[in-house]
Order: sequence, then structure tokens, then C-alpha cells
Amino acid sequence: MSNVRVRFAPSPTGAPHVGSLRTALFDWLWARHTGGKFILRVEDTDQKREVENGLELIMDSLRFLGLDWDEGPDVGGAYGPYVQSQRLPIYQTHAKILLDHGAAYPCYCTPERLEQMRRDQHARGEPTRYDRRCRDYSAQERAAHERAGEARVIRLAVPREGKTTLHDFVHGDLTIANKDVDDQVLLKSDGFPTYHLAVVVDDHLMQISHVMRADEWIPSFPKHVLLFQAFGWDVPLHGHVPDVLGADKKKLSKRHGATSVLQYRDEGYLPDALVNFLARLGWSYDDKTEIFSRAELVEKFSLDKIEHAGAVFDAAKLDWLNGYYIRQLSDDALAAQVLPYFARAFAQPDPAILREAVPFIKDRIKKFSEAVSLFDFLFLDEVKYDPQLLIGKGLDAASARAALVAAHGTLEKFSAFNDEEKMEADLRAAADGLQIKYALFFGALRVAVTGKTVSPPLAPSMRLLGREQVLKRVARAINFLDNR
Repeated sequence: MSNVRVRFAPSPTGAPHVGSLRTALFDWLWARHTGGKFILRVEDTDQKREVENGLELIMDSLRFLGLDWDEGPDVGGAYGPYVQSQRLPIYQTHAKILLDHGAAYPCYCTPERLEQMRRDQHARGEPTRYDRRCRDYSAQERAAHERAGEARVIRLAVPREGKTTLHDFVHGDLTIANKDVDDQVLLKSDGFPTYHLAVVVDDHLMQISHVMRADEWIPSFPKHVLLFQAFGWDVPLHGHVPDVLGADKKKLSKRHGATSVLQYRDEGYLPDALVNFLARLGWSYDDKTEIFSRAELVEKFSLDKIEHAGAVFDAAKLDWLNGYYIRQLSDDALAAQVLPYFARAFAQPDPAILREAVPFIKDRIKKFSEAVSLFDFLFLDEVKYDPQLLIGKGLDAASARAALVAAHGTLEKFSAFNDEEKMEADLRAAADGLQIKYALFFGALRVAVTGKTVSPPLAPSMRLLGREQVLKRVARAINFLDNR
């Protein structure tokens, strides 16, 4: 098992999808469980889809999750280069080997001819695949095309008969009839390989032992197995892991909301929560354990526990998990995590006030970004009042005003707001004097002080806000009711 070598091989087309990173996590866990190697390889042969900072987004995503790689574009290794566009001569050499052995052939069909072929096949209700026109050319016919300088691609010569089987460590044996497999383009006219040639050559030369990829790649396995066989190479162990699905049981996509790990990072999710959550998408240790530390995941991960069925991305469960991990943070750590969100919302949020405030929200938030909406009133010069909220259900404008006048008079007697118990007791006495229910009295005061009907505990909130600011806000709320 120490010879385990697994790879994550994304295309640099943007921040990787959470489904791709779930598969990368499985690879990483298997490498760390077995003492093997986790390799980062960049598949950039489709240069039209590449974005300028695509590789940085990939690396940032992996680093955020704590998925360190042993070999890759930035750290090197014995099997590099680890970027496919830097390996073009390798693929071209291997394409020639296939040509020389009759396992591949040149195709001179123009894009226009191929498009018409597909339209005709579609009109006849046939599968759209290459009709092998160039496959049966004689040596003389091919020579004529070469003399004419026609652009060509190299295609895989799929056997016309028989079947191809792959033993999949998730699904068991997978078999497809060769007649249903397309003669796939392996090398394009510009000298770049397609995914199918590059992935097979790289997996062999980099001594990849296990290939994990999503179920959607199952139709491609015959092409890859046939290529391994054509080169005379052993086929790595393959496992097609379940797709990540949205709540509608369709493959997760942008229509379901955030799909990039970096989006979740920016919203305030912890890497350990995401790792725990992603590990449970298509893998289970038993039927009851939901929370795993990273070390426990490494210890317990095994290939035989990967599930067959698609895994639903349950956003509510992710929120629950993230809330659990937030509650494990120290107050200092939580304050440090939420500070950047306040810094984006306010010019100079006081870190000391945040540090005092976070114990009151630790059980309330499911992600760091939610802290701002709970405690923004601490950093606002003024809060806005909704008349309906300030008066509230069960009060009218006159009784709400009376409650605020009584509250202002009570709070004004305190030179400082340090004694929260005494302050709350005196406010209750003021409510009793007006014969107003506590919930209604404190509800009006809460809106006057915070602008919200729901906030962290009121007495600590007033202590953090300070006597001067609290009295100013209550007076302003009274004036607001007088002039509404």
C-alpha cells in the first residue's frame, strides 16, 4: 500500500467545483491513509477554456481545505512536468507508437464534413459518432492526403467486435460492447492531445495506482482501457465515485447556488467543516457517525466504503456542521475569524468590542458572515426604525412611547452599564409600573437600541454599546414616535 499514487487532475478553467474537490478529497484521504502520494496534475490541453488565474484558483481551493500535494507544478517531483501543455512531445511520441502498431489512424475529415455527418446521423435517429471513413484508407490514399498537406487528427482504432471490461472498485465489473465505442480523437491537428490520450499516458508514466473519478466518466472507460492495452501497460485500479447532486437529485450545478469551495470560504465556512461534509458525500464509515476530525477521516477512510448512489448536497447539513465547528473555536479564534467581515462592512470596527461580543453569538451563527447582521448595530452611528417594529404587536404608539420613556428614565440613573442584572431588574420594575408585559416592553427597547426584533441578549448588547449611545438611541426612538 505504500506504493499508492493518486492524482487530482483538474483543468485550469476556474475555481474547481465542490464535486471535483470531493473526489480530490477521496484521493488525498486514500494517499494519507496508505502512506502513499497525492499528485496535483494540470490538464490544460483545451487551451480555449483556460482562464488566466485558473491554476491559482485550484491551488487556493486545495490549500483552503488543507489538501497538500506531494508532487505538482509548484513543488516538482520525479515524474514532471505536471502541466500537460509542457508535455506535448511526450504525447506526440506516444501517438506515433499507436500509429505504428495499427492501434490508431490519421483522419483527414474537415470540420464541415464531420458536422454534416452528425446532422445526418441525428436525422436517422442514430448515435452521433465518427463513421470511420478514414480508417479504411489504403496506404496510397493516405499518402495522397499527406502530399496535399491536409490537416489531420489521430483517432483511436477501436476494435470492431468484442467488448471491453473494467473492474471498478466501486461498481464491480463494467462492460461495454466495442461497437458502441467511438473512434476517439487522440491527437488534434495542432499537436495537442485530447484528454483521453493525455490521461492514459500520464497515469502510466506517473505510475498512478488508483484512479478515482465521477460516475459521469463511466462511458469513457473503454477508450482508456483499450489505450492501456494498446501500449501493453497495466490498467490502474479504477473507481467511479457517485456524482454530487442538488436537492432536486440532478447533478450539482450553478443553479443550486454556490458550487466553488472558495465561495464557501468567503461566506465563512471552516475548512474542517467542509472536509467533514465533503467526505460524507458518497462515503460512510457507519450508519450513525456524522462528525469526523481530519485525523479520524484519514484513519478510517477505505475504498470499500465508497457508496454507489449519487450523494445529495444538503446545504442545511453543511450549515449544521459548520455551526458545530464554530462552537469548538475559542472566543479569541472566533473574533479573529469574524473581524474581516466587519472590516469590509465598517471602516474601523473595534476588535475589543468584537471579542466581547462573540460569546453571545457563538451558538447563533452557522457561518462567519452572519455575525455582521447580528452585531452591526454596535458599529453604526444610528439605527433605522421601522414604525411597525418599534411599536410591535400588542402595543400602540402611545404605550410604546411610554415604555421607551420609562426605559430611558431607568437607564439614565446608571452612571455605567456594568451591572447587567441590576439594570435588567430595574427595567422589569419599570414595565411592571406601566403594566406592560416584559416581552412587549423589552421588545420596544430592543428595536430602539439595535433596530432589530431579534438580537443577542439585550443587557450585554447595551453594555457593549455604551451608556451614551444607548440613551441617545432611545431618545431618538421616542422622538421618532412623536413625529411619525
